Amino acid sequence: MKQIGVVAKIPFLWGRKVFKKSHWSRVNLIVGPNGSGKSILAQKIASQFADSGQKVTFLDSERTDDTILGELWADKKIREKIEEVLSNMFGKSIRFEKDSNIPIVVNKSAGIEYGLKEGECHGFKRILTLLLALYGSGDGCLFIDEPELHLHPQFQLFFMNEIRREATANPNRMFFLITHSPYFIDLKFPEDLIGVVVCHINKAPTHIESLSKDDAALFMRFLPRFNTYHKQFFFSDNQIFVEGYTDQQMFSALLSCLESKYRTAGTGITDVGGKDELGVFFKVCGLLGTNARIITDLDSLFCGKLKDAICSDARPAQWLSKQTEKQAPFYRKLFTERADHISLRRLITRLEAYLAKIGSAVSKLNPQADEELNLLRKKVNVFYSERENPELLDTYKTVVLQGIRRCEKKLSRVLPKKTARDIPAVINLSKLIFAAAEAARVYILPDGCIEHYYTQNKVNYMPVSAKDRLFHDERNHILSLDYNGLHAEYPVLTSILEKACAL
Repeated sequence: MKQIGVVAKIPFLWGRKVFKKSHWSRVNLIVGPNGSGKSILAQKIASQFADSGQKVTFLDSERTDDTILGELWADKKIREKIEEVLSNMFGKSIRFEKDSNIPIVVNKSAGIEYGLKEGECHGFKRILTLLLALYGSGDGCLFIDEPELHLHPQFQLFFMNEIRREATANPNRMFFLITHSPYFIDLKFPEDLIGVVVCHINKAPTHIESLSKDDAALFMRFLPRFNTYHKQFFFSDNQIFVEGYTDQQMFSALLSCLESKYRTAGTGITDVGGKDELGVFFKVCGLLGTNARIITDLDSLFCGKLKDAICSDARPAQWLSKQTEKQAPFYRKLFTERADHISLRRLITRLEAYLAKIGSAVSKLNPQADEELNLLRKKVNVFYSERENPELLDTYKTVVLQGIRRCEKKLSRVLPKKTARDIPAVINLSKLIFAAAEAARVYILPDGCIEHYYTQNKVNYMPVSAKDRLFHDERNHILSLDYNGLHAEYPVLTSILEKACAL
């Protein structure tokens, strides 16, 4: 870690905002969408590093072949090293020979000679340029704009490994990569996040200056599962994260039919593999200043890292603060003690108490003639038969809330009057919680999970079995629909997606 203060202003991109950063990693990444000012920012950082006494080399993406040809002969040791590396990469016995100032590539195994300038692909020339810069720039700071240009993904990974190797071997070197490629997002340790600068459209770049011990421990467990697909959010301010591949496929299909006013260009739907992973992405995006959007199942309200992250976020607290006067009569009904400080966590805890009370009453109902009520009663009783304290389970709470939302009027007629009087409070409280979560750009599927919105099979309560079969039935149907059909058959999902895409 090196400490060099940088202050940058780019008024035509950020207005009056100022970029400031003082802590830098050995390998730094400047990322973000097109038009966000990455290259301009990199030039300003390079200039201020040079002013501080650092040796700076800047390799831009426009460098021509002619500028590198002579450099092959400046240092025999470097030339021989590059010959060896490229021979291994391309499966050729490559040797550079000088003839009329044009390097000749000799493929000894094939007995062929040809001029580098005319005979090789763009990728070969690009990796040659990168290796010359990497091995030949000596100590100091090397800035590379778009290192991925013309490179196959495996060559991008190779070059990133070479950068890591050089940074480890020489503690006096620093690297800055201005990139659009997830293959250069090589984060092995939580501290590597400090070297990431994220550029945005119409907003000053953001970064992490330091990590708490808790965050570092969280990311250390998370980084091994952080794959190339997940890294898309570094290059977009419009990424939406969902729990699993079925959610990703459904929302990706619906994304294609949204109206242009939602500016879905650059928006992607990324599945992360679980609600706890959603919580980690929410945390990382928050620290990096990336405006993550989350669409998640109903059970995320009741446990896990995402719940903790939402409850700790300042935005729901600010939103709830603005509702204090309007909701004061409702809060007096919810809480017997003073309700002058209402937090999202406190509201969820109160909701859980209501659900435990109503769920217990549902389990004690006599068999009902009404099929819908009887199904809910049986579902709740499964939890009581299998668990000693089912009220603690997030799935139990979810099922009871699903049942209340589906059977509100029917439950009001059959439950004991004192318990039935709590049902309107549960409905209003859940809506208030959903709205507070949306202030943090977290959108909860109110009916449960994605399967509860399928049109080809009826799914009643969580947990859901045979998910894969249900999904393929639904996917085949989706593929048969046009844009109008998608809107008509999935109105709730479309509405949630529209809110997530809105600025």
